[in-house]
Amino acid sequence: MVTAVYPGTFDPFTRGHEDIVRRACKLFGKVILGIADSDAKRPIFNVEERVLIAREVLSKYENVEVTRFSGLLVNFVRDLQANVVVRGLRSSRGARRREGPLSRRSKRSPGNGQC
Repeated sequence: MVTAVYPGTFDPFTRGHEDIVRRACKLFGKVILGIADSDAKRPIFNVEERVLIAREVLSKYENVEVTRFSGLLVNFVRDLQANVVVRGLRSSRGARRREGPLSRRSKRSPGNGQC
């Protein structure tokens, strides 16, 4: 069985997030929604509230599990023995906003495996 992890802060959890989970459920045997415990982003909802909201919305999907995590995503995925990381696409404006930090990190860490 292929296990997929869909990580994020999910603050707030949206219909778009649900749509990605719905699609992932059809592709993978198990989907784990990993809600990041990221106070640095100053979330609207605390992590416990985000977990409860996501569990309620996703309760109709039998192969979905909702859990929280902190630390590096690579460690979370390895601990779960997951095979796939699911990510949604952002608007071009959202992608440009993230482009800066990713570019800087790539230059500092050549060969880090980023595409």
